[in-house]
Amino acid sequence: MKSKAVFYHAGCPVCLDAEKQVATALDRTRYDLEIVHLGEAKARVAEAERAGVKSVPALLLGGTPLHLNFGAPLSALK
Repeated sequence: MKSKAVFYHAGCPVCLDAEKQVATALDRTRYDLEIVHLGEAKARVAEAERAGVKSVPALLLGGTPLHLNFGAPLSALK
């Protein structure tokens, strides 16, 4: 059974580059990847916060947030 991976980003150049890298590198036989653009899906900012995301871009793997580079604090997307 595949685990779920969620990549949260805000659409900035740093985030879009990280999205490409994650989409290419993540083992799709092990993970179902969902990409969430928080600039367009503002209703999901609270979800990301509950998951422990502090800044974007961030990848949530198995319930653990992994912060990649630093594009923007999550608070800037509210």
